[in-house]
Amino acid sequence: MSLLSQRSQSASEELRRVFEFFANYRADIPDEDVRADLTFGNPHEMPIPGLVASLQTRTEPHAVDWFAYKTNEQEPRTEVADALRRELGISFAPEDIALTNGAFGAIALAFSMLLDPGDECITPLPGWFCYATMLAARGARTVPVRLEDGTFDLDIGAIEAAITPRTKIVVVNTPHNPTGVIYTRERLTELAVMLTAKSEEVGHPIFILSDEPYRRIRFDGAGFTSPAAVYPWTLIDYSYGKILLAPGLRIGYLAISPEMPDEDRAALQSFTESTQVSEGWAFPDAPFQYAIRDLEALSIDIGALEAKRDRIHGALTQWGYDIIKPAGTFYLWGKAPGGDSVAFAKRLAKDGVYVMPGTLFDLPGDFRISLTATAKMIEASLPAFKAVMSH
Repeated sequence: MSLLSQRSQSASEELRRVFEFFANYRADIPDEDVRADLTFGNPHEMPIPGLVASLQTRTEPHAVDWFAYKTNEQEPRTEVADALRRELGISFAPEDIALTNGAFGAIALAFSMLLDPGDECITPLPGWFCYATMLAARGARTVPVRLEDGTFDLDIGAIEAAITPRTKIVVVNTPHNPTGVIYTRERLTELAVMLTAKSEEVGHPIFILSDEPYRRIRFDGAGFTSPAAVYPWTLIDYSYGKILLAPGLRIGYLAISPEMPDEDRAALQSFTESTQVSEGWAFPDAPFQYAIRDLEALSIDIGALEAKRDRIHGALTQWGYDIIKPAGTFYLWGKAPGGDSVAFAKRLAKDGVYVMPGTLFDLPGDFRISLTATAKMIEASLPAFKAVMSH
């Protein structure tokens, strides 16, 4: 008999491929032999100065309770609600905001509040590879639904066909990791109309969890519509780790749509803190909460990120790669030459260039590039990409 719970084993199995890739993709490779690491959305340059200054200031205690127990503190919740009203044009109140350990913590909070064992959550395919492990840990079922071929837009008909009486959540990730697609207001409205009808049919609200950690990383002046603007049964998760390119600073939030019926909105508000406590005091550290006002005003250089996107997308397209030009996020997504992303990744690795194979997203014929690499690394990677297409 296993010492581990079945949920723990299931969650571990869902994450096995990711852990194996992370442990092995650069195993025994000296740093000097790495020309370009284009895999994960990690920083390869020093943090933006304003971030460091803020954390230094906010770590300095100004009262005896500076490092006392903190839950969802009123001042940072008010800052977030005000910022969301300005950005999305939706009337969030401080009570709608739960401060979390990044978007990861916000997603965990939403799953824990809304899902019972056996419930179902629809997730995008391709999509972030941690939804399934978090759902398995809660005894819920992941229902992957393919995005539209070629465009990677939401396939409303496919989502509708996947809904059952056990469906509680549909995850909408916009801008989308790994493709960089941003969903239009028209398509989100179409989804909202369908979910409203299906909610009536199954006898309970089907929530949208709008996964928006890349919301402020958009190119070419692209606009943004949150599902919360068109569908009242929406929760938004957000992380500051993307816009700051500091994923190791675990600060984010879950926001409850103020358009939700008052009684249901109040019920969710009343359960956020108790759920966070039950999950192991899952609140951000005190200095991060104090720093919220500063963090709201900080950003990495989006123009520089866009220039890197244009450089690598232009070069790869010129050499015959089938690759999407993303409207947002850190990533480029494309077809692996020969249709085998693992073999393609191994070929690039021989030249010290590392990309993420699509096997981690259940699309083994595709691959992902991260733009968080330096411009110098991107330039150094291009000969390897060209060489693959030359053979």
